[in-house]
Amino acid sequence: MSQATKRKHVVKEVLGEHMVPSDQQQIVRVLRTPGNNLHEVETAQGQRFLVSMPSKYRKNIWIKRGDFLIVDPIEEGEKVKAEISFVLCKDHVRSLQKEGLWPEAFSEVAEKHNNNRNRQTQPELPAEPQSSGEESSSEDDSDLFVNTNRRQYHESEEESEEEEAA
Repeated sequence: MSQATKRKHVVKEVLGEHMVPSDQQQIVRVLRTPGNNLHEVETAQGQRFLVSMPSKYRKNIWIKRGDFLIVDPIEEGEKVKAEISFVLCKDHVRSLQKEGLWPEAFSEVAEKHNNNRNRQTQPELPAEPQSSGEESSSEDDSDLFVNTNRRQYHESEEESEEEEAA
């Protein structure tokens, strides 16, 4: 199987499938990524440990701080105690919340995470009038990716005017 075909199937599996955790699986939140395909996570009870990323997700699916995962426990590790079995996107989180399977400790975190993303990706702009017969040809920009692991630098016009005058 080619790399492109493999990537297509992995992305389709992650985005399309609705996953419900089994009895042994846990929902965890990513705290940081120390490297070597390891991620430090926190459970709803506050327990912290490392999880490993299986090779099928490597270089295909990107995980960042604040993301939620479903993990399978492994017994042979002291530091690495689980392996990622599924990456949850915001649609999966919403469906798990509706079904009542979402941990109560993560409810506030998930809402804050979604609100912060909405604030960062949607600047306040005046509303444009919609014509009644036509649909807007531009797509909604609310799903644009914002890298939360990087600082956001904003350059003001005053600084650039001072530089031009000098």
